[in-house]
Amino acid sequence: MAQRAFWKGYMKLSLVTCPVAMTPATSESEKVRFHTLNEKTGNRVVSHYVDAVTSKPVNEDDEVKGYPKGEDDYVLLEDEELEAVGLDSTRTIDIEMFVSADSIGWIWLDKPHYLMPDDSVGEEAFSVIRDAMAASGMVGISRLVLYRRERAVMLEPRDKGIVLWTLRYGDEVRDAGDYFAEIDARKLDPDLMALVGRLIETRTRPWDPDMVRDPVQEKLLDIIASKKKGRRRPAREKTETPSSSNVVSIMDALKRSIKAEGRAKN
Repeated sequence: MAQRAFWKGYMKLSLVTCPVAMTPATSESEKVRFHTLNEKTGNRVVSHYVDAVTSKPVNEDDEVKGYPKGEDDYVLLEDEELEAVGLDSTRTIDIEMFVSADSIGWIWLDKPHYLMPDDSVGEEAFSVIRDAMAASGMVGISRLVLYRRERAVMLEPRDKGIVLWTLRYGDEVRDAGDYFAEIDARKLDPDLMALVGRLIETRTRPWDPDMVRDPVQEKLLDIIASKKKGRRRPAREKTETPSSSNVVSIMDALKRSIKAEGRAKN
């Protein structure tokens, strides 16, 4: 069953405008969530802002944003000043530019959303923009206020709709070269590559969403169900931690692995 739209507004390309609706493409509503309680009273615990020096509660009207310029020294910014640098409209996806679809690396993609026309009148304009992007291999770049923050977004045509991705900002993405540069680029033993290739082949399966199920979530639900019925919680399963001292050589380990895979199949 389709979820209700959590955002409604307009998609705009130059003078072409159409009403659109959007909903997150992923959901976390099924995750187990906990409240923090006072063990003595059983009441929920709530949080409040307090003054770091006086320890007294701070009234919401007295809260203000501050940018640190030194120790215990801040530049104060009023809400009006923060709003002045934001978008003029928080309900319009104004497509400012287009870039090649394959020019944006995976690391820039943050959270996907389904974007769809919100009425039959605007459906033609929506479809024309979608199909033109698909035919040219382009994606649209815009800005939008989502989750109480202004974000760069990418509009990607997908089937009959558009997937809107929030994008990470430039200062949020670390350069892979800083981390991979020291890895030795030596030429690998072709025999080792062949053995690993055999392991990959024996473990190749068709994609199934069940491959990314959450076993921790399932165990938590089992514990909760047991406690509801008054049973003792199950004991924690012990797992063996891999140790490099158990491996004589990579070649030996691979040969043992392939033998083990063969036994498992029989």
